[in-house]
Amino acid sequence: MLLTLFGISVLVFTMLRLVPGNIADIVFNAAGMIDVAEKAKLEKELGLDRSIPVQYVEWINGLAHGDLGYSYVSEKPAIQEILPRIPITAKLAGLAISFAIIFGVPLGVISAVKQNTPVDYVLRVISLSGLSMPAFWLGLLVLMAFVAYFGTIPIYTDPPQGFWNTLELFAIPAAAVGFRSSALVMRLTRSSMLEVLGSEYIKLARLKGLPQMLVIAKHAFKNALIPVITLAGINLVVMINVAVIVETVFAWPGIGRLLYEGITFRDFPVVQGVVVIGGAMIIMVNLFVDIFYALIDPRIRLEA
Repeated sequence: MLLTLFGISVLVFTMLRLVPGNIADIVFNAAGMIDVAEKAKLEKELGLDRSIPVQYVEWINGLAHGDLGYSYVSEKPAIQEILPRIPITAKLAGLAISFAIIFGVPLGVISAVKQNTPVDYVLRVISLSGLSMPAFWLGLLVLMAFVAYFGTIPIYTDPPQGFWNTLELFAIPAAAVGFRSSALVMRLTRSSMLEVLGSEYIKLARLKGLPQMLVIAKHAFKNALIPVITLAGINLVVMINVAVIVETVFAWPGIGRLLYEGITFRDFPVVQGVVVIGGAMIIMVNLFVDIFYALIDPRIRLEA
């Protein structure tokens, strides 16, 4: 885990600085003037005049002490910019993955059980459509459809109070985020169920005369869930970190939009902080998913 985080930190730090331009260039271009001396002074104040290895060592030293640096734009600690936005995007991602599981898993099971029937073909077309639609295009379509039909759409201004208010506010962007994931869950559930349904112990259960519903629900479905749980766990964190497009389309004040703004304004501390925290979250979810395997499948449990 530590080696992975170290690799993430090196990549994000280096790649940000390989692209020409920094916050000083943006400031002086916006002002419509180029004062070389003032630009050099600003770069020195921000530590951007030093070599990349020296900047990295200073940043990683601060990171080890919980200091992500100061935002170039707001001049506040980057951690104060990032942490309040994580719960907003986490709620959006949680609702989106719930949407994906509620629709994707049952439809995947039905598609597997009804293999090579008209129902299976229709569901496969739906899943392929979900995987093929770009997130920004789907988000714009959803936005336009709701505005055209209802005349307005809930906009995130203040934190919503109560379950139903939260659901009303989060439902539309969550559906836009979760549609692609539901298609992915559907396809993975279908392929996993087909693999399990073709195994020997399922054939034996059928030869014993067990009802089809019992064979599917008790013997096949549980074992087919292993890869689906992996995908759902990873997707939950990935949604938190890659909801940039949907959050930008819906003007959502989450971590994805913060990342977009950080890249736009070359706010290195904010972008580095978001990527490293996101990487740590994905690593931790991987760990918990591995542990959760043992609760689903007894064969995975370690014996003394």
